[in-house]
Amino acid sequence: MHRRLRDRLQALVVCVICATVFCWATAAPNLAWRSLDALNAGLPPGVRVYAGEDPKLPLRAWYVSVARGEDSGRVEVLVSDDPADRRETVSSFAADTGACVVINGGYFTMERTPARHAGLLVVDGVIEEPATRSAVRNDLRYPTARAALGLTPTGFDIAWATSREGSLQAWSAPPPHRQGSPAELDPGTSTPWNVEDALGGGPALVSKGRVRVTTNEEVFFGTAIPYTHPRTAAGVTAAGTLLLLLVDGRQKESRGVRLEELAAIMVDLGAEEALNLDGGGSSSLVVQGQLLNNPAGRGEEREVMTALGVFCD
Repeated sequence: MHRRLRDRLQALVVCVICATVFCWATAAPNLAWRSLDALNAGLPPGVRVYAGEDPKLPLRAWYVSVARGEDSGRVEVLVSDDPADRRETVSSFAADTGACVVINGGYFTMERTPARHAGLLVVDGVIEEPATRSAVRNDLRYPTARAALGLTPTGFDIAWATSREGSLQAWSAPPPHRQGSPAELDPGTSTPWNVEDALGGGPALVSKGRVRVTTNEEVFFGTAIPYTHPRTAAGVTAAGTLLLLLVDGRQKESRGVRLEELAAIMVDLGAEEALNLDGGGSSSLVVQGQLLNNPAGRGEEREVMTALGVFCD
């Protein structure tokens, strides 16, 4: 009788711990958001900038909302034209293009010169870099469909995307990989993806308005990406508004976030779909020529290969 009671108590403790961990993993940090009126005064009504802070964690973040419509901005994927290494700072992107808002974009190979984009990159309908077809972990090959942001003539779309022979496919779900157990892509769950620009990243953070971090499915396990870092993310609301989020990290004032926390912030902001972009020292946000964050606590920007630019002309 005593052993049975002890076993039940142990099971109850485990359940409570698991529930607590799950809630902690998906709860949004308590960020108090405020409108940056001085910056917003010079932007179209459809482009708004906000700053948020949670001093208890501590955490600092910013986001830009870009609504659809004439009173908003045009969004483009930007690629560095530096002939030496194909990298430049986000501030350089802003100065060169005249974009009113610029945030860093997708992953790239830092050890190569010139840099090469790691994952899908589409500019003006041309596939500059194909989607990552597969990833190898412990000698096992996993076919991949990783999250990407697509820009269309009518708005924004986030999908798990692949590219084959010059065409793009969007998938309703990534392969159901588990660590040590590769799965296959189901051809019946894909449709043609018609976008003008696209920027691959990953993993996905939000799907259908709920936290859904597909780290295993997109084969980001075995990397440092799931850990706590400075972060950049993009999301789309039910109304079609684009959300560009940056969270500072690696500094006393802001510790950074895990992917689950990043996803919870996006849901709190109203995202129906969202994905993680390049982060760490790459995370930089410039509005009207002003760098808003402190990249990785260093006080200077890392050069990156791609960015998202909002044009307010």
